[in-house]
Amino acid sequence: MRTPRHRLIRYSPLDRANHWSMAMIFILLALSGLAFFHPAFFFLSHTLGGPVWARILHPFLGVVLVLLFYAMAARHVSRNLLGENDVQWMRQIRDVLDNRDEKLPPIGKYNPGQKLVFWSLVVSIALLLLSGVIMWRPWFAGYFPIPLIRFASLIHSLSAFVAIVTIVIHIYAAIWVKGSIRSMTRGWVTRAWARHHHGLWAREQEEKQREHS
Repeated sequence: MRTPRHRLIRYSPLDRANHWSMAMIFILLALSGLAFFHPAFFFLSHTLGGPVWARILHPFLGVVLVLLFYAMAARHVSRNLLGENDVQWMRQIRDVLDNRDEKLPPIGKYNPGQKLVFWSLVVSIALLLLSGVIMWRPWFAGYFPIPLIRFASLIHSLSAFVAIVTIVIHIYAAIWVKGSIRSMTRGWVTRAWARHHHGLWAREQEEKQREHS
């Protein structure tokens, strides 16, 4: 089916399925992780069926999240590298916060804020994986000394905190920029939206459409 002329496809069905699968798994991991972090949050273990099942399922869900995330990251890493316009965009952060978009340089598919979210998650999820494997009983923890396991627990908690804060910022930004959530639920944005928020990417997509028309 042809895309209406006033729309541009931003995310494929595969990208959207991956995104929402990661979102649901991340929520389950965050809630169950908080249950292990402090007794006040222990009731959250019931999000995975109780404390026993939470202990069993939490690390396996973590592995699934890692696989989904890095499969996505590998496809989109080239679009998340900083360019000259991104640096200038960050220098004009006051214009960004004051919604003076007409003063900002055109940017690609992702703005510098989105790229920082991407790289923050690349690092924090890698640390969560490495520290999680060291703590994972009964499979791997027995191969590591107790001091290393305790250090891994600290790294795991700090990395989880960074990841959760990053996702909260990501959600806030998606709500703040009207049209962003629709792009991840329906897959498309209007040409006007693309030209306004992601001028370089809009130009690229329009040139591709002209080549195939």
